[in-house]
Amino acid sequence: MQQFKVGLCAFGMSGKVFHAPFLKQHPNFLLSAIVERTKNESREKYPDATIYRSVEEMLSDSDVDIVVVNTPVQTHFEFAKKALQAGKNLIVEKPFTVSVAEAAELSSLARAHQKFISVYQNRRFDRDFLQVKKVIASEKLGALKEVEIRFDRFRTTPGTKDHKENPALPGAGALHDLGSHLIDQTMVLFGPPTSVFADVFTMKEQAAANDYFDILLRYKNGLRVRLKSTVFAKESAYAYILHGSRGSFLQMRSDAQEQELIAGAAPLGQDWQQILETADGILIYEDSNGAHRVNTTSEPGNYMDYFDAIAHHLVAAKPLPSPASEVILNMRIIEAALKSAETGAFVRLE
Repeated sequence: MQQFKVGLCAFGMSGKVFHAPFLKQHPNFLLSAIVERTKNESREKYPDATIYRSVEEMLSDSDVDIVVVNTPVQTHFEFAKKALQAGKNLIVEKPFTVSVAEAAELSSLARAHQKFISVYQNRRFDRDFLQVKKVIASEKLGALKEVEIRFDRFRTTPGTKDHKENPALPGAGALHDLGSHLIDQTMVLFGPPTSVFADVFTMKEQAAANDYFDILLRYKNGLRVRLKSTVFAKESAYAYILHGSRGSFLQMRSDAQEQELIAGAAPLGQDWQQILETADGILIYEDSNGAHRVNTTSEPGNYMDYFDAIAHHLVAAKPLPSPASEVILNMRIIEAALKSAETGAFVRLE
């Protein structure tokens, strides 16, 4: 079986939870290099991986085929560019970059070097989002008219990660962090809107990066999509609310892969997650047989499907998951939202 050697640019939460466990279990990948600037934490679980003290040192390893850029977003452009120049294929953590200009330059550079960049949009493989896709595909809702997607938390004081909390740093804040997930899911479902209106704000009393956003996306067919996030949600609401000409669908945010991975679960097979014991959605619709109200239960998602897609691209030239050229659109939406919040006006994308 063909195997590809992978290097991680960092061994923080992203490396420990979202990448290393999957690379360890996947037969087509070998986690061969990990950057730890001062520690040796990876040695216990990944003793065969060489520990490097800098990204530049790891990039000089000619055996590394794929580099995972999972450092703070402010460094994505620098490290991704160096990795491409070193002849590596790339997986870049979300958000892809801090700006459209950076994203476009990296995408162009990858084409010039005949290497790929895939952005790690893992929330495409959440159980709740997959259920939403399934319901939309069933056409039971009719023509969609209004959609709301939200990702709320209760974190009323600033965190300790400067790259996420410092308002002076480009790419810090909820819009780039959680917004990159919601925007990506929306682009997967509906494609690019015609215009964007947004309120992006800091609700914490302390000086911190934005922690609230409310984004309205307008589509040619009349569809309206609202994306929201706040850190002052003590009680969770439905994460997905869809209203169509024949019905509505309400879906909770129920995927627990992150929590289970943090707790030490090994992502083996398709059934490594806990099965839901109660329904996590409600589907209400009308058809020729009358009115229906159905409690729905989503099936498990699996972040391993992302790594499967990377392997299939390398081995069988299958489509690359979330390629850079596609995710540039997400960066355009983020920039449009920031501009709208500043000007108080709709920003056209056409």
